[in-house]
Order: sequence, then C-alpha cells, then structure tokens
Amino acid sequence: MPHSTTHTTITKVSPNDTRTASDILAVEEPLEIRVRYGSTEKNISVTMRTPGNDEELATGFLFTEGVINGGTDVATVTVVKENTVLVSLADGVAPTLNNAERNFYTTSSCGVCGKASIDAVKVVCPTEDIYPYDSLKCTPELIYSLPEILRKEQAVFEQTGGLHACALFDMQGKLLLLREDVGRHNALDKLIGAALNNKMVPLSEHILMLSGRASFELVQKAAMAGIKLIAAVGAPSSLAVQMAEEWNMTLIGFLRGQKFNIYSGAQRIVNL
Repeated sequence: MPHSTTHTTITKVSPNDTRTASDILAVEEPLEIRVRYGSTEKNISVTMRTPGNDEELATGFLFTEGVINGGTDVATVTVVKENTVLVSLADGVAPTLNNAERNFYTTSSCGVCGKASIDAVKVVCPTEDIYPYDSLKCTPELIYSLPEILRKEQAVFEQTGGLHACALFDMQGKLLLLREDVGRHNALDKLIGAALNNKMVPLSEHILMLSGRASFELVQKAAMAGIKLIAAVGAPSSLAVQMAEEWNMTLIGFLRGQKFNIYSGAQRIVNL
C-alpha cells in the first residue's frame, strides 16, 4: 500500500522559542506510465505525483491527453513494479500517440510545460458536437457550499497542507468523488480515471470543484470528460477562460465564502 505522507523532523522558529518538532509531508515520487498494445510496449510519461490511486491516474492521463478514447479501450491496468503502471489496451485498440508529444519527464506542478506546443494540447479536445447538450443549472447557494464540503473531505491536506484536490459533485451538490495529489493535473487525472472506471463519463451533468487555481490544462482535461461547470477557489488563467468560452463551459473562480466570479457560461447559474 503506497504512503501519501511521510514524517520528518523540523526546527520550529518563533520570536520567543526555537524547538525541534515532528512534521508531516506530502510524498512526491515519480510514476512511469507505460502502454501495451499488440506486441508493442511504450513509455508514455513520467510524472511526479503523490502515491495512491496510480491506476486511476494512468487511465485518466491517457484519456485526458487523447491517447485513448475511453474506458473501453483499456483491458487491464497493472502496477508492474514500484512507481510503474502498465496500461494494456483492448484487442485491436491502438493509442493515439501523436497527441501526447511530451518530454519524457513532467513535473508535478505543470503538465502543459512538457508539451511540444500549445496547439498539441488544443487538438485533443472533443468538439462541441460530441457533448452537445447539458441541462446543468445551479444556484449561487449550491456553488457557495462546495468549498467547505471539499475541505472537510481532504484527509491528506488536513495532515500536510500541501496537496491539491478536485472533487466531482452532482447537480444537487452531493459529493461523488474526490482525489488529492501534489500535482493539480494529477489530482484531476485520478478523478477522471475513477469516473471512467465507474462508467460515469461524459460528466456533462456534474460539477468539478478545484481547490486551487484553474489553469488551461485543467480546463482542457475537464473538457475531455464532458464537464460543463468548473468552480475553483483560485484564479483562472487567461487561456483557461478562452478555452472555457470556446467549449461552452461555465468557469467560476475566486470561490470563497459567499462570493465568486463567473468568467464564462453565466447562463448555468440561475437566480442571480
């Protein structure tokens, strides 16, 4: 069983005291994602992540990067050795590798920086006609309630203060899934991987809640899963807003207390 936290000894300094204490850290380790199809096996990526839910991370990563088209493309997902996951594709399925032109190593803080170009990110997203309709409508009061629910369920964050989280809610504000990771894009890949395993995709009738900022890559990954409403505690980037507008997504930022900003898709928030 992988450990998501570790203990360390620190020196705590304050104006009136200096003392030794124990502290809990979020673990960060590399994960190699490999794909087998036919008689071929390839390394796709090495990403720095918090151990746990590695099979979901691998499946979600391949899906949100456009390497596979859905959960049915996957036959098995196996942890073949420590920090290595092998995804075996179903008979007759070949991965779309030209959409995932990454450097061999990507950091936990940023997935886009490993891309060959920004255009390589944009082309993997589904067109609007793939997920053409959604009936998602939310009140401001429902949106206000999401951060507190998310925070209460962030078990590892409460111990370390060092992890990003993302959560999936239904239209009534019920928490369905939550995943944490030292990398925000890894947390979302884990979440979408879990949704794929539970045959929940497309997620056009669900709400995605982010514990931090809304980057372009997170919006792109959400779009791949058909998500139409993203609410983030932090700020969105300009490219995230642009993409949300292009893909007819509702993007909310600075969700704190009973305040938030709507950057696109205000039609889904009713009773304003």
